[in-house]
Amino acid sequence: MFAYQLNKKNKMRETPWGNITYLQYKKKIEFGLKEFKILKKYAEKVKIDIFASCFDTNSLLLIKKLNFKFNKVPSAMITNLNFLTKVAKQKKITFVSTGMCAMKDIENAVKIFKKNNCKFILMHCVSLYPCPEEKLNLKVINTLKKKFNCPVGYSGHEPSVSPSIYAYMLGANIIERHITLDRSMWGTDQAASLSPDGMKMFTSVIKKSNKIFGNGVKRFYPEEKIMLKKFKYW
Repeated sequence: MFAYQLNKKNKMRETPWGNITYLQYKKKIEFGLKEFKILKKYAEKVKIDIFASCFDTNSLLLIKKLNFKFNKVPSAMITNLNFLTKVAKQKKITFVSTGMCAMKDIENAVKIFKKNNCKFILMHCVSLYPCPEEKLNLKVINTLKKKFNCPVGYSGHEPSVSPSIYAYMLGANIIERHITLDRSMWGTDQAASLSPDGMKMFTSVIKKSNKIFGNGVKRFYPEEKIMLKKFKYW
């Protein structure tokens, strides 16, 4: 689902299919309606939601045929206000990635979704693949929450797990991570993705965090009262 840049389409690239043009390469890795129908069927079987990032209007119209529950605006499209308007008019809950832009661009995007009464979640993102940890700037999550009074998630492209856990602890409502079967495989996003083991570790930590965090109400546990008897001498 890519909009091809005219200045790149004829550049040659080494790929598993040989030395081919950038446009030919993109067509090799791009899913069409047939592939998305297969993915949708599998997602329904395992009971998970599926949706996709669209980089152009034609892709958006194609995805619309599949009746996905959500839309996703990739960072590269956040400044395309005409595209954002078409997304917002569908009135599906939309994840809006906020990489590759300034705060003013986010403000413009938010105005469009509010104007069209379309629910949205801003996704803090730094569009470097992989992103150095010192550039993640996770405190922007709370900056966006305070400024726009809306749900805010985190779209991570770093090779490690811990920043995503920190993002959750800072209040991220949604965490997005790329996953790959093998990070040593050929491809542009492998270094910015988690392996299956990395994803399992991340989700395990997140799932048990609510038990660890508790509800904030101070309690004096019965077990503590028994322990106090051992220490209290007054």
